[in-house]
Amino acid sequence: MLRVVSDDFKYTTWRKLWVALAEAQRSLGLSISKRQIAALRRRIGDVDYRAAARYEHRFRHDVMAHLNAFGDQAPGAKGILHLGATSAYVTDNAELIQAREALGLIEARLLDEMRALRDFARRHRSLPALAYTHFQPAQPTTVGKRACLWLQDLVMDFRALEHLASQTAFLGVKAATGTQASFLALFKGSHAKVKALDAKVARAFGFPKVFSVSGQTYTRKWDYIMASALSGIAQSAAKLANDVRLLQGLGELEEPFGREQVGSSAMPYKRNPMRSERLSSLARFTMVLAENTAHTAAGQWLERSLDDSANRRLVLPQLFLTADAMLVLMRNIVAGLAANREVIAARLREDAPFMATEGILMAAVKKGGSRQVLHEKLRRHAMAARMRVRQGEPSDLLERIASDESFPLGRREIEALTHPRHLVGRAPEQVSEFLRSEVEPILRKHRRRKAQKADVSV
Repeated sequence: MLRVVSDDFKYTTWRKLWVALAEAQRSLGLSISKRQIAALRRRIGDVDYRAAARYEHRFRHDVMAHLNAFGDQAPGAKGILHLGATSAYVTDNAELIQAREALGLIEARLLDEMRALRDFARRHRSLPALAYTHFQPAQPTTVGKRACLWLQDLVMDFRALEHLASQTAFLGVKAATGTQASFLALFKGSHAKVKALDAKVARAFGFPKVFSVSGQTYTRKWDYIMASALSGIAQSAAKLANDVRLLQGLGELEEPFGREQVGSSAMPYKRNPMRSERLSSLARFTMVLAENTAHTAAGQWLERSLDDSANRRLVLPQLFLTADAMLVLMRNIVAGLAANREVIAARLREDAPFMATEGILMAAVKKGGSRQVLHEKLRRHAMAARMRVRQGEPSDLLERIASDESFPLGRREIEALTHPRHLVGRAPEQVSEFLRSEVEPILRKHRRRKAQKADVSV
């Protein structure tokens, strides 16, 4: 990702765009020689940054600076560079190429994260755990089912990226206000040749389509749509990170922790969830960056205003870099995420009798008990048992029910109804069905796509 947002990527792409424009113009009849194009092509990767800086100091215009620096390296071709074009031809088209490359890297990282979560969910498919609503104990679930909630968000994110890729277009050659008037003049009024030029340049960079209409730039609405997809990934990352932080606080899950890692400079015993906290932090930054692009899109005047330029040069690279960093960090967390089975089981044992009261009620009614009478008795027993727990005593709910003659159930029957397998519903089956129907088809389709390896070093 650092390569994609680097100066080398940017300015060599500008040069490729200038060469592609000249080649397409030559193929459509303009007086440009093969020798001129060859001279330019030889110097594409040889950007003279010092010369460009000198020119920029003079002109206060980066495109003109790099245009002149490129022309100086191929003087015989200098006069045919940038024919009919405006600055947005190189800046905007290069940014669209950059975005396509960046989003491809993010897609690959997202797939790696989906594989890691798939494995975690499958491994813990049937491991019962207390679920929480309002961060209060609720009907149990399984650790694998909870992981599928995270994974489902990532599936949505991946589909959003796929849709984004299918809609990506090139600015192409649109000239000063998007009317292509300068190109129409170059080709002596031939609309067909101008349209062909637009298509040829786009195809040279692998874009099957161009924006049908534009001002001088492509619509900044596209930046917002792209940023929204990255914000979606940030939202998913934040949800996962916050859940891990809560569960690590309860002792149920633990993110990776190095053998010599320091959790706190003051409290040596601490194992702070610093990776998940960092993931939350990066996610928040990404979501706010995405909001910035909305203001840029809304603030553009008529066919072009330059108040977007400095802003976008900061925002777009940071969006790509933070999205990439989030996915590296999320992959690291999930790959080393540990489920503390004994802690999970202990918390479940403490609350399972309360969760089982509905099942106990149904079983007692089936044996002839009165639903309303038994419901009230269960309520009273549960409140009394909860009071004991709050006073530091163990729950005696099962003993209370078993000794109550209103319930036509034996102690063994009651205990069986509190077993976790009777409390998690279809959670294990839901994990298998979800992975089979929604996750595996995506991962099979993209089984050869792997992200570059990355480590979390700090």
